[in-house]
Amino acid sequence: MEHLSLKRKITIMIAIMAAMFFAAINQTIGSTAMPRIISILDGMDLYTWTINIYLLTSTIATVLVGKLSDIYGRKPFLLAGILFFMVGAFLTGTSSDVYQFITYRGIQGIGAGIIMATSFTAVGDLFPPRERGKWTGLMTAVFGFSSVIGPTLGGYMIDNMDWHWIFWIFLPLGVVAFFMIIFLFPKVDRKKSESIDYLGSIFLTTSLVPLLLAFSWAGTEYKWGSPQILGLLAATIISAIIFIFVEKHAKSPVLPLSLFKNGIVTVSNLIGFMMNFGMMGALIYLSFFVQGVLQISPTYAGYVTMPMSIFMVITAAITGQKISKIGKYKRFAMLGIPIMIAGMAIMVFMTNVTTAVISMIVFGIGLGLGMPVFSLATQNAVPHKEIGVATASSQLFRNLGGTIGIAVMGSVMATSLKHNITDKMQSAAAHGVDMTKMDPNIAKQLAGFANPQTLMNKPLIDETMAKLPTDIQPLFTKMLDMIRDALSSTLSTVFLTGTIVLVLALGLVFFLKEIPLRTSNSAPAPAAGDGQAKTEGIDASTKQVFASDSMN
Repeated sequence: MEHLSLKRKITIMIAIMAAMFFAAINQTIGSTAMPRIISILDGMDLYTWTINIYLLTSTIATVLVGKLSDIYGRKPFLLAGILFFMVGAFLTGTSSDVYQFITYRGIQGIGAGIIMATSFTAVGDLFPPRERGKWTGLMTAVFGFSSVIGPTLGGYMIDNMDWHWIFWIFLPLGVVAFFMIIFLFPKVDRKKSESIDYLGSIFLTTSLVPLLLAFSWAGTEYKWGSPQILGLLAATIISAIIFIFVEKHAKSPVLPLSLFKNGIVTVSNLIGFMMNFGMMGALIYLSFFVQGVLQISPTYAGYVTMPMSIFMVITAAITGQKISKIGKYKRFAMLGIPIMIAGMAIMVFMTNVTTAVISMIVFGIGLGLGMPVFSLATQNAVPHKEIGVATASSQLFRNLGGTIGIAVMGSVMATSLKHNITDKMQSAAAHGVDMTKMDPNIAKQLAGFANPQTLMNKPLIDETMAKLPTDIQPLFTKMLDMIRDALSSTLSTVFLTGTIVLVLALGLVFFLKEIPLRTSNSAPAPAAGDGQAKTEGIDASTKQVFASDSMN
């Protein structure tokens, strides 16, 4: 598709970004409304499944569609992704119980995984790496824009409209995107010599599903050392060993192991894993600080995280333009990740809304600088015939980073919070605030507020306060202050963990080899293993870029 006119490419990109925005806005619009929806459906005990099922199906779809789109082309999968997502979104809005809701969210996840993976790969079909940066930056900005308006719109709708419309309101956009892809996106003939690796696909799925479930449930549903978690991890290891064996003998492997012999691909994927580890920690656990420690309502808490998305959108768009202009990308990672580290380091010491907003701004700038780099570096390091599977591997590592990051940082929070609350209670007893002298039933009721989730439920706190005897209310207030203080100290430890992971990511950036961004998709990918780019077959302009890069 590289031969198409610029006007035709732009119209195709508009269609792709419309599809991507459709998937992204439908995900972010439900983020603030989800707790209330699940409460209406009387399924709070299954709340984590509404998140886990979407993550599971989207991750599996992302990695499986990578190789298939290399064989069949991107168009049928973009159409299938939009169709799956539309059907899933419509059915989700019709749910009458939480089990239907979870099932339909799984269908949505399949569509989202296909759309996200295929959209970024399609950019690689349309543009050579040298031009790809600015479009990758714009697509990152599209996702960021949905993160800005989605939660606010979802919060407004859940307060003023029937919840079903949250999943239906953007369905017309899906229809528009579907027909734009049909009429604007060129069809590519199937590669006749390629076969489908069914066996590899099965064992890749049986490796990822228990792994994602283990890290989703560990520390929440089950203890880390429980038979359930150990069993899931054992199933992952066994399936992974079989998968590696199958892939070594597959004619056309679903996830070629040779891909990871490429140093640029491996390093970029590991950095993407760590960046998502830190990003999810920032998004998930900052809300505990804003709502649990600072006692800000969920409606206004969204405005604290919004600056991160806004600055990420702006910075990502500018970064993409700069990469395309100068033909280099590593310097943006070298600048972006230290800024992310600085943003998370501010979170370690934040004490009020102002410092929380500043941390979000700094973190968003760093994220915008670094995010477009690693997918581009991965795509540039492989032959064009492998661009789909390479992009899928990048998405896979990012999804795993987010999942494992939430689990690990959650465990850090649970362990640290228990220790900090014990210390605070002992200190309180020494100052005359002794829970042991309280009525056992009241003490048991108040002990439930040592949970961060309960501490974020301001209506429940107000209701409990009103029901308490007058002489117990001041004690309850002091206890809440102590728990908030303990939670604040705990979150500092959590954010410090995220900072350390990002420091490790920065260390890996030094090992990322920068090779010239190709100016044609027909040129072979420069070799990345030995750090020397093989310039045979690369056009003259690319040789010039490489020559100037070597001088710097």
